[in-house]
Amino acid sequence: MISLEMMPPLMFGGLILAMLIGFPVAFTLAALGLSFGFLSIYLGFFDLNFLQAIPGRIFGSVLSNELLLAIPFFTFMGSVLERCGLAEDMLDSMGQLFGPVRGGLGYSVIIVGFILGAITGTVAAQVIAMALISLPVMMRYGYNVRYITGVLAASGTITQLVPPSLVLIVMADQLGKSVGDMYLGAWGPSILQIALFAGYTFLLGIVKPDHVPAVPKEARTLTGWPLWKKCLMGIIPSAVLIFVVLGTMMLGLATPTEAGAMGAIGAIVLAAIHHKELSKPGHRMMLIGIIAAGIGAIIAILLSRDSLFFKLAFAVVYIAVIWLCLEAVKIPDLRDLIKQGYESTMRISTMVVFILIGSTCFSVVFLGVSGGVWLEHHLTSIPGGVWGFLIFINVFIFFLAFFLDFFEIAFIILPMVAPIAQKVLTPVVGADAALIWFGVMLCVNMQTSFLHPPFGFALFYLRGVAPREVKSSDIYWGAVPWIFLQLIMVALVIAFPITVTALLDKPIDVDLSKVKIEVPQIELPPIDFGQGPPKQ
Repeated sequence: MISLEMMPPLMFGGLILAMLIGFPVAFTLAALGLSFGFLSIYLGFFDLNFLQAIPGRIFGSVLSNELLLAIPFFTFMGSVLERCGLAEDMLDSMGQLFGPVRGGLGYSVIIVGFILGAITGTVAAQVIAMALISLPVMMRYGYNVRYITGVLAASGTITQLVPPSLVLIVMADQLGKSVGDMYLGAWGPSILQIALFAGYTFLLGIVKPDHVPAVPKEARTLTGWPLWKKCLMGIIPSAVLIFVVLGTMMLGLATPTEAGAMGAIGAIVLAAIHHKELSKPGHRMMLIGIIAAGIGAIIAILLSRDSLFFKLAFAVVYIAVIWLCLEAVKIPDLRDLIKQGYESTMRISTMVVFILIGSTCFSVVFLGVSGGVWLEHHLTSIPGGVWGFLIFINVFIFFLAFFLDFFEIAFIILPMVAPIAQKVLTPVVGADAALIWFGVMLCVNMQTSFLHPPFGFALFYLRGVAPREVKSSDIYWGAVPWIFLQLIMVALVIAFPITVTALLDKPIDVDLSKVKIEVPQIELPPIDFGQGPPKQ
C-alpha cells in the first residue's frame, strides 16, 4: 500500500523518468500532476475539492499576472533587432576596430554578444546570429576552430544573464521579487563574466598567438573617424534603447510590461534606422515619421499611467506607429523581418503559457501530498550548512538543465525550493537580498549547462549553422575552456555574494528595541469646562 510519505519521491522520480523519455514537458507535467492527484483522492490523502485550486491558480498565474505580460514584448523586441542587421553592422565595425590586436575578432564577438544579450533575449537567436555572421570571417583570418566555436557559443549564452533577460523576468515572478532588483543584482556578474572571457582571450594571445591572430592590414577597410562613426552608430542607438527600457523600470517610472512595450516600439524604430531601403531619399519622410511616432509612443507610455488624456494620446500614437509599419512592410525584406518577429513571439509566449499550466498542475498536487515538507527536510539536512545547500542545488540544477529549458526549471523547481532558499540564505545576506542572490546564481549556473557536451543546447544551435568543415568534436572541445570559466563564475557568485548585492538597497541596520521617540511638550491654554456663557 502506498503511504503519504512515498508520494513526493514517486512524483519526483516520475518527473525525471518522463523527461528522459523525451515527451513534451508541459504535457508531461500536467499528466503527472492529474494522475497523482486522482491517485491521492483514491487513497484518501485529500478529496476532489482540493483539485479545484488548480484552475484558480492557472487563471491567477496567467490572466492576472501583469509581470508575465512583459514576456511577449521583450521577445518581439529581441526578434526584430536580431533580424534587422544590427548585429552584422556591430560585428563588422567592432572587428575592424579591434582587428590590429591579437584576438581582436574574439573581443568583438564578446562585446557585441554582451550588447546583443541585452536586446535579443534568447540563446538560440543569439548563437545562430553570431555564428552566421562571425564564423566564416574568423575562419578566413586563421583563427583556431575550437576557439571560434567556444567563443561563439559562450558569448551567445550571455543573453541569459544580461538585463533585460527573459530569464530574470521569470525568476523575479516565481521568486516574488521585483524585476528591477533582479536586474540590479545581475549587472555585477554580467560585467565580471565579460572580463573573464576577455581575460582568457588575452592570455591565449600571449600563450598561443597563432590561435587568435590579428586581422591583416589590407583587410581593414575603415580607419580613423569613419570607423569610430560606424561603431558609435551601432552602439549608441542600442544603448539608448537599453537605457530607456531598463532605466524607466529601475527608477519606477514604468512597470516591466510598460518597459517591454517601449522596447518593442524602440525595436521597430531601430529596425527602420538600420534598413538600407528606408534610408534612401524617397523613404526619408516615412523614416522620420516612424522615428517621431515611436518617440511619441514611448513618451505617451510614460505619461499615460494616471491620465485618461495621455492614455488616449498613447492609443493614437501607437496606431500611428502601426500604420507607418504597415506602409513600411510593403518593402519585402522588412515585411519578412516583422513577420518572423511575430511568429517567434507567438511561439515562445505559447510555450511559456503551456509550461505554466503544466507546472501548476504538478506543483499543486506535489504540495498537497506534503512534497514541500519532504523537500525541505532533505535539503536542510545536507551536510555543510548554507554552503552544502548551495553546492547541492547548483549541481542539481546544472544536470537538470541538460534536459529542461530555463522556463521549465523556473516554473517547476523554483516554487519548490524558493521558501527553503529564503530560510537558509537569509542569515548570510539578509531577507531582502537572499532570493535575489539565489536567482542570479541559478542564472549563471544555467549558462554553463548550455555549453556542456553532449547536451548543451548552444552546441546544438552552433552545429546546425556551422559549415561541414567544422567537426562536431571541435565544437565540443572548443566549449570546454569556456565551461571552466563559467564554473569559476558560479564559484565567485557563491563565495562573494557582494557581486550580486552591491547595487541593491541596503536595509537599515537599526535595533528597534533601542529606538526612542521623543514628543515635545506643548503648553496648551486651559480649557473651560463650565456651563456655557453667562446668563443675561
